[in-house]
Amino acid sequence: MVIARSGSKRWISAADTAATKLGLRVGMPAAKAQALVQGLVMIDADTAADLAALERLALWAFSQYSPVVAMDPPDGIVMDTEGADHLQGGEDLMLSGLVNRFRGRGLAARAAIADTWGAAHALARTTDRETVIVGRGDAARAANRLPLSSLRLPAETVQSLRTLGFTTVGDLAATPRAPLTLRFGLEVGRRLDQMFGHIAEPIDPIRPAELVEVQKSFAEPIGAPETIEKYVSRLVRQLCLELERRGLGGQTRRPHRPSRR
Repeated sequence: MVIARSGSKRWISAADTAATKLGLRVGMPAAKAQALVQGLVMIDADTAADLAALERLALWAFSQYSPVVAMDPPDGIVMDTEGADHLQGGEDLMLSGLVNRFRGRGLAARAAIADTWGAAHALARTTDRETVIVGRGDAARAANRLPLSSLRLPAETVQSLRTLGFTTVGDLAATPRAPLTLRFGLEVGRRLDQMFGHIAEPIDPIRPAELVEVQKSFAEPIGAPETIEKYVSRLVRQLCLELERRGLGGQTRRPHRPSRR
């Protein structure tokens, strides 16, 4: 068991399969866990070390799966795989290969693909399956059945919502927004909108120090194909010069139409 603490409070922050089978769960007070299981081995959490390990994992995923990867603390990463999954043989093979690589290192992992970050985050943490793929446009239907705890809301807010009789995301989504906002502020509505894709939740990707990149900013959007082609050509030339300066190279791939995110 891994135990976190804040002042005099101590609670379970991580539990393995054996622990959960004994009735222990994340968030349970450490004293209660000790009372339930005699001789329970508990280790203090090291938040800084966990965050550093998560960053290393994100950098690894960046090099293997997608150019858009960010940490999703405390225990996950998020990737935009649109246009990249075909390099791994498609979404099914990409996810199964990902969890198999973790298993080969003695680690357990669950992965999900959905149209929104919120839905993928929730599905990966609430399912017993190692991999879940939600079809394009089906994120809302899948999210309706999820527990309130999957909305990334503060624990006290989730508990208050349960006291009011809400049990699933669908229950909450079907309720008029104004009373919820009046009582809980804007966060509940924001998380619902992110889950269902009503508002964007952009990924702020990691950028390794050794990353070679070039960019061009515009005061106004551009859309003319010939203008886009002109500036892309210029950027490619700049990139090639920078690669040459560093003694590096690259490779080209045949254009491929993305399957989906």
